[in-house]
Amino acid sequence: MAKSQWTVDSTHSSIDFSVKHMMIAKVKGTFQAFEANIVADAHDLTSADIQITIDLNSVNTRNNDRDAHLRSADFFEVEKHPSLIFTSTAITKTDEGEYALIGDVNLHGVTRSETFSVTFEGAGKDPWGNEKVGFSATGSLKRSNYGLTYNAALETGGVLIGDEVKVSIEIEASHQG
Repeated sequence: MAKSQWTVDSTHSSIDFSVKHMMIAKVKGTFQAFEANIVADAHDLTSADIQITIDLNSVNTRNNDRDAHLRSADFFEVEKHPSLIFTSTAITKTDEGEYALIGDVNLHGVTRSETFSVTFEGAGKDPWGNEKVGFSATGSLKRSNYGLTYNAALETGGVLIGDEVKVSIEIEASHQG
């Protein structure tokens, strides 16, 4: 199959994250609004062009006060930096249906190269004859690399918020020709 345009089905896709809290538990959240531009041969991602834009205002950790704090100048500073943008720069096949996706992450005015592990989950036609594909991706970002350094020391030692943010992405996309 040749490279072609794919449109993300947002009702069957998600971008989730987790971060250590008090060094003993994890806080999980999701971004409810994002867009992706994917031009790819779904069965061989090595030549794909992928750009994902996340609306940081859409952060949802199931706690309104925490979400407002994440949008503030202590973290995302959404008034100045409303989006996280990922742009692929290289994709290598690591195994059958497995890839290393390297790309530039632009967050909080900082751009850094990051690598995500991607799995091709499969392809098929929905009941209306539309060609669909599924991918999952995992990786992690160090928030301090992007100037997101807000924290508080704990009385027992350690810090309130971990530096490593684990990212999990599930994408279902429709072929656009």
